[in-house]
Amino acid sequence: MKPSVLAGKLLRALLGLVLVLLGWAGFFTLAASYAEYPVVPPQPDAPRWLRGAFHVHTTRSDGRGTVEEVAAAAKAAGLRFVVLTDHNDFVPPEPAFVDGVLMVPGVELSTAHGHLVAFGMQRPLEGVRPWMDGGEAEAAVEKAGGVSVLAHPVQQRNPWRHEEAARRADGFELYSADTFFRDALRHPFSRLLPAVGALFGNPVHGVMMLVEPGPEPVARLLELEREKPRVALCSHDAHGLPRYEDVFRSMAMYLPDSGELPGDARAAAAQVVKGLASGRALCAFQALGEPEGFALEGLDAERREAHVGDVLTVRLPPHAEDQVRVEVRGAGRLRPDGRTVELVEEGAVQVEAWVRAPGGFFGTQWRPWIAPSPVRVLPRR
Repeated sequence: MKPSVLAGKLLRALLGLVLVLLGWAGFFTLAASYAEYPVVPPQPDAPRWLRGAFHVHTTRSDGRGTVEEVAAAAKAAGLRFVVLTDHNDFVPPEPAFVDGVLMVPGVELSTAHGHLVAFGMQRPLEGVRPWMDGGEAEAAVEKAGGVSVLAHPVQQRNPWRHEEAARRADGFELYSADTFFRDALRHPFSRLLPAVGALFGNPVHGVMMLVEPGPEPVARLLELEREKPRVALCSHDAHGLPRYEDVFRSMAMYLPDSGELPGDARAAAAQVVKGLASGRALCAFQALGEPEGFALEGLDAERREAHVGDVLTVRLPPHAEDQVRVEVRGAGRLRPDGRTVELVEEGAVQVEAWVRAPGGFFGTQWRPWIAPSPVRVLPRR
């Protein structure tokens, strides 16, 4: 066969493949235009909790947007604060209100054992450098009076691999948008391409189609929770692709009953840091509905502890009952009423609200909606 004929056949085959892929993505673009959000109706008169984005990158490292552009996207999405965590930004800027959005300084440390997010430092970080030992990085954050969070800790590409530091860390990224995206890359036809197609028809739906949590993050979180209480956070890990605003509209960190932010940026940042580090903050996929009214009752709320034999009650936001199921993993057992959880053994328990949300192509599937931090389960009283 002549080279020119072979080249022509290869070109036609390539064009055919491209058309098939575009057609496949086009099906999901069409379906996305019919996807309706939020799933749970809003409460018009409900007091709004402070909500914001955690783990966001700008042009100070590998993000696509400036601080001003990130603030504009957050404002458009209804967020009140953003925790900026540019890579190895060892001297982050001071807290500031930008276009009415509080920008809280933080950093993502690249270590030899994975990535560590740090925020709320009371003193400068000392002795930090790129690719330092993970244990030394965590110790430096602790010495600076900051909050250390394991970034995308079970991600296949870049997990956290320092066991001692993991047990000392204050927080854990339970749901990571970056991990969802990288997981989708390993399933280009069944997950990535449908999500990309959906982005063109409904950007928020495109982002939500990437939300396919596996069991590994919760299992690891509950294992570490046995050592000490720690906070579970939703990580936007936003770089600007997908757009900041679309990711911000999809999920947020909420600070229940925290009140309004003071006008002084330093005081406001201290309030946000305290709220995120307290364990009372909630991760919620706001595209599915607002979480105001959610509560987990029957535990020591400050310490987030309960005892074997105790019963926890899940209070859901109004108008959410019919669409929601309670997910329980770890040391608890969901009772037949579907709203109370019996603690059956020592360890830790994770209790979340999931909703039936728009699926890939005119269908529905269960997705996580509200995720508080885990509860430690102590011996029977």
